[in-house]
Amino acid sequence: MKLLVVSHALTAGINQQFYADLEQRTGWDITLLIPSNWINEYGNQVASDWPAFKGKVIRVPVWKSGNIILHAYRGSMKKILREVNPDVIYVNHEPYAVATAQVYWANRRSIRKPIGFYSCQNIVKKYPPPFRWTESMVYLNSAFSFPITATVDQVHRTKGYRGPSTLMPLGVDPAIYYPRENTDAIRRELGVPDDVVLIGYLGRIVPEKGLVTLLRGLNTIREMNWRIAVIGAGSFDAEFDRMSAELGLKDKVIRKGYIPHADAPQYFSAFDVTVLPSETQANWREQFGRVIIESLMCGTPVVGSDSGEIATLINELGGGSVFPERDAAALGAALTEMIRDPALRDGKAATGRMRSIELYATPSLAARFADSILRFAGGENWLPC
Repeated sequence: MKLLVVSHALTAGINQQFYADLEQRTGWDITLLIPSNWINEYGNQVASDWPAFKGKVIRVPVWKSGNIILHAYRGSMKKILREVNPDVIYVNHEPYAVATAQVYWANRRSIRKPIGFYSCQNIVKKYPPPFRWTESMVYLNSAFSFPITATVDQVHRTKGYRGPSTLMPLGVDPAIYYPRENTDAIRRELGVPDDVVLIGYLGRIVPEKGLVTLLRGLNTIREMNWRIAVIGAGSFDAEFDRMSAELGLKDKVIRKGYIPHADAPQYFSAFDVTVLPSETQANWREQFGRVIIESLMCGTPVVGSDSGEIATLINELGGGSVFPERDAAALGAALTEMIRDPALRDGKAATGRMRSIELYATPSLAARFADSILRFAGGENWLPC
């Protein structure tokens, strides 16, 4: 089997581990097509290799680098498809994205091989032309789809997709995400004494992540013995700093800024509890919350809001507690419980880690992916419209 995967996300080398697992399990010939000039959400250019992946990586410059929906590859996609000549094409993009349309149209006009898409779209939205037309074209011409959750799958069904689908949540490699035994260096770097409970937030610093509620919730427990490490960057940086100073919390808030994805396990291991206070917006709600699994695999329980899939994931894994989104008092109460009870933290962490490995480890998800590709795209009975 020759598989071509098109994905901007694979510019971060650690995300290629899934395909390394797929290679090892199947022996397939896998080629990754990724941007050569991708700028991530933190404003950093990303183009790293992953030694475990042994297949071919093709890097092509893109227009609109960093824009997940609008970016497009600057090379001839038809030429690339003919040169790779895959048996199956997997576009790891939303069905309405420009790059998705680019690959689908090139496939129709050249090699006409089975092709499918991935999606995290968990709200029914009516897009304007040409995005609506692209979405319909992709639905009609897909041999398979990999929605991240059942909610996403239902969105596609509501909008007209009638093809086969397999749920494909975001996976985490337990060989990369595991509890580090010595976290003293990280705590020293952050300036956190051993007897202080370290709360951690790792993600984008943007309003929809619930950071105002986070600060207000922390303000309700200001007298307790804790510090919070806020790791990440984004458009809300200045406002977050202003608000933490206004509340008198600057001595308890440690700002770290952006860290490479591969460094995250060290920080998750150093946290005593991870917090994910996301808040639903008119056009967005938390699509999955992989940080929950990453934290649990590193042995740290999670306190999360009930936005989108967060509550489902935490309850399924038994690795933490859930509070109503935008409820600062409830967040403070949930954190208080974790701070006061080390045995509770340890129990939640142990249960959550075990369940995360059972359900979301990349090797098992790679097996599910391979089975679906063989069932839905491996035959001769598929042709594009």
